[in-house]
Amino acid sequence: MKTRRDFMKIAVAGVATSAMAETVLHPSEPTKVIPAPTGTIAVHVTSGEKRFQKQDSVAWSSTRMHSKDVIVLDESQSYQEVLGFGAALTDAACHNFNALAPAKRDALLHELFDPSQMSCSVSRICIGSSDYSCKPYSYCDGEADPDFKRFSIEHDQSNILPVLRTVRAINPDVFLLASPWSPPGWMKSGGSTLGGAMTKRNYAAYARYIVRFLQEYDKSGIRVNALTTQNEVDTDQDGRMPACLWGQEYEAEFIMRELGPQLRKNNFDTKIWLLDHNYDLWGRATCQLDNADLNPYVDGVAWHGYAGKPEAMTRVHESHPDKHMYFTEGGTDFAERDYVTNWCKWSTTFTGILRNWARCIITWNYVLDENGRPNIGPFQCAGMMTINSQKGEVTRNGIFWALAHYSRVVRRGARRIASTGEVAAISHIAFINPDGSRCAIVTNTGAARTVALQLGAGMANLTLDSDSVTTLTWGV
Repeated sequence: MKTRRDFMKIAVAGVATSAMAETVLHPSEPTKVIPAPTGTIAVHVTSGEKRFQKQDSVAWSSTRMHSKDVIVLDESQSYQEVLGFGAALTDAACHNFNALAPAKRDALLHELFDPSQMSCSVSRICIGSSDYSCKPYSYCDGEADPDFKRFSIEHDQSNILPVLRTVRAINPDVFLLASPWSPPGWMKSGGSTLGGAMTKRNYAAYARYIVRFLQEYDKSGIRVNALTTQNEVDTDQDGRMPACLWGQEYEAEFIMRELGPQLRKNNFDTKIWLLDHNYDLWGRATCQLDNADLNPYVDGVAWHGYAGKPEAMTRVHESHPDKHMYFTEGGTDFAERDYVTNWCKWSTTFTGILRNWARCIITWNYVLDENGRPNIGPFQCAGMMTINSQKGEVTRNGIFWALAHYSRVVRRGARRIASTGEVAAISHIAFINPDGSRCAIVTNTGAARTVALQLGAGMANLTLDSDSVTTLTWGV
């Protein structure tokens, strides 16, 4: 089992290559080709001491440039529609938000979720505890209780729900994905939320449990937009944290016989996403979608990046182009000495994910403390941001600045367009927003250089800092 730390090695070795490999097998209907652009391109850069810092604008020109390094944009080839960007609002993350003074907490949440700032528009929450919780818990602990007389979301009332209400007040359109790390222990073969496997005899009860969660959250003012059956279906983490094994046929049977029908019976339009695990399980996802009884209940597949490569999403897309791909977990690690400044590594990773049909990017915890806590699991994760538990100081880590280059300019409903050009140490990606504005993100992991950007007959000269992420915006 690869850890989150192993993922970063994969991200550097594998994703850097895949990020450049444009997949054009099944583009959507061509978009209308616009005339050669005029005017200027706004430029924002993260490098060295710069953090999404505005630079001098760059002018479009009809004069061909003689650079050997050219990135060519083609609006006649368009791909998936973007849902959004964000991270996980775990119990641990919400605990850290609420440890701040109220004014500082609210300002930080505004920075993250306000559409005029970071504009995070997708977030993941947990059904019960994850490994990043203050303690292990479900909503119905103790002896078997199939009637759920003890069911309670009381634990979530102190930290999680207040943060979610604030987030939705700031941005009512935030899309929430809910994932369970474990059913209540009494539903499992091991009798504990820590590790173990799901038992078939409790399928019906577990479907009712999930529906009850949705109902109680609804009553608390929080509508959940999508569900996964299980976080990381293929591991029990050796019983060290909330986890649960789900066999391929087990997950399929649970969804098509119990969960899907229960959602419909109770008038929930909550989407179901399969897998919620690593790229290397793409064969499992494909086989499940081949199941004619399961397929109608499933909107798409949720992916983690800790093993395998993002091209796996393209393989599944090619088999089932009517189903959507979603990236739902990947995060930085304290063992990386440069995790505060590794924006190039993460931007390259994000480009590779988006080039393989993912509609969203959800990283792991929004915030953790300086020791990666609260944490009941075996991993050494750092948050997208770090809040010092003693001083209340907030550090925005490399993954934060990488995500900012996407979330601040790529809007929900944007279409990815083709961008080609194999330039050493550079990855790139481009989008058309619903309002007609255009944006491109260029990541340079090498030395400073100049490259040309071409769109139709228009050309622009770009000067890229070393180890930089550059966001370009133009149009409306």
